[in-house]
Amino acid sequence: MSFPLLTATAALPAIGAVVTAAVPAARRNAAKSLALVFSLATLALAIVVLVRFDPDGGRYQLTESHSWIKDFGVRYELGVDGIGVALLALTALLIPFIILAGWHDADPLETGSKRWRPTQGFFALILAVEAMVIISFEATDVFLFYIFFEAMLIPMYFLIGGFGDRAHEHGEEAASTQRSYAAVKFLLYNLVGGLIMLAAVIGLYVVAGNFSLTEIAEARANGTLDMATNTERWLFLGFFFAFAVKAPLWPLHTWLPNAMGEATTPVAVLITAVVDKVGTFAMLRFCLQLFPEASKWATPAILVLAVISIIYGALLAVGQRDIKRLVAYASISHFGFIILGIFAMTSQGQSGATLYMVNHGISTAALMLVAGFLISRRGSRLIADYGGVQKVAPVLAGTFLIGGLATLSLPGLAPFVSEFLVLVGTFARYPAIGIVATFGIVLAALYTLVLYQRTMTGPVKPEVSAMPDLRPRELVVVAPLIVLLIFLGVYPKPVTDIVNPAVKQTLSDVHKKDPQPEVEAAK
Repeated sequence: MSFPLLTATAALPAIGAVVTAAVPAARRNAAKSLALVFSLATLALAIVVLVRFDPDGGRYQLTESHSWIKDFGVRYELGVDGIGVALLALTALLIPFIILAGWHDADPLETGSKRWRPTQGFFALILAVEAMVIISFEATDVFLFYIFFEAMLIPMYFLIGGFGDRAHEHGEEAASTQRSYAAVKFLLYNLVGGLIMLAAVIGLYVVAGNFSLTEIAEARANGTLDMATNTERWLFLGFFFAFAVKAPLWPLHTWLPNAMGEATTPVAVLITAVVDKVGTFAMLRFCLQLFPEASKWATPAILVLAVISIIYGALLAVGQRDIKRLVAYASISHFGFIILGIFAMTSQGQSGATLYMVNHGISTAALMLVAGFLISRRGSRLIADYGGVQKVAPVLAGTFLIGGLATLSLPGLAPFVSEFLVLVGTFARYPAIGIVATFGIVLAALYTLVLYQRTMTGPVKPEVSAMPDLRPRELVVVAPLIVLLIFLGVYPKPVTDIVNPAVKQTLSDVHKKDPQPEVEAAK
């Protein structure tokens, strides 16, 4: 029996969470170091998975399959395709940076105070989320996926509600109330989506007789499992609703600005750069593979919702006064592009959407983490409280600018390639939708450049005149992300080579081919 590499990759952060949580309260620095070590070890295992994965090999690789709940046909089945392995690597890459960035976010609230924030719990919860996200990218049993899709809500609830941002304009008591509201809203939205999905999972079992993604998809393809049209559509809607909440897609998005605004900056990055990717990933893996005809039936409506997300999120980002909420609404716009690419039903669109998931994770992490370093220095999230920062902290301002330019998809930075592919793939089949979506790029330039202008340029405000530049720990967090943004912007081939074969197989599941360009015959 070969070494269970996928299980080990998910189990290592889970073990790390338990070990970190068990560290005595007085040894909080040891807890931080342990969490960082376990996250780096998980990254090393993810690199092994990446190296062993063969893009030209079978669809699902490094597979594991064991009987679990035999009476109900539930199996412990894992396997990764190119899309899953790319997002697994992204998750493992970002968690060490999230831990480093949040190194002091769970320290005591006051110097010498006996009121300890549970430092060990903070880092243990981050590792627990990592474990659940990774196994969600690996699971090929629908029920197994559902368990971890829902279970990750618990540690996220405590991370949002228990460890909020200290930079609150109305004081600690108001901040506590807002944190509780944001955490409950996050939990309720996602629980409702999960309960609807549970009904669809049970319905799928009644129709198919098992929960194996590979077996059900194969039976659908060879005609041995024939779902009634209405049944397939209802099941699709049950799955899609849960994934659209997680993504999030308009109008199910309203929990995200609250959660990102009230959470600590590293937890905000964890939400939008890691956890939310499970929703868009699941649309590709489960909606399109299990319900191909229903996916095509729902495509026009989903494309309209995606375009609304793009424009609506960008417009609201333009009008924000709060830096973190601005990034949250920008992310809603970006997730609209990802979903647009998925349901454009072209190889360029879906390749671009998958690449966008990776690039958005890196660019949002870079921008949000630098914004968090800025906010921690000034103690305010309000854009109006800044000005002239580039004159006193040029490195901080420079990295903030690069992160912002990546967010607006500047050519030469990683998100440009993915956004371009999404738009090309959409234009090929739905030109009107593609034209409207393009306005999102213009709005992205507006909210990004206005944010930079108001915070970094102009006269130096007295409150920021003594602001220190990035410290060595902060540079260690930001510099690799900036390097990746530039590298993947110039040379995205390492990622596209991994995801393209999986995208082609997913496109074949819905029996779609790329539209052929119309070329006039030579006269």
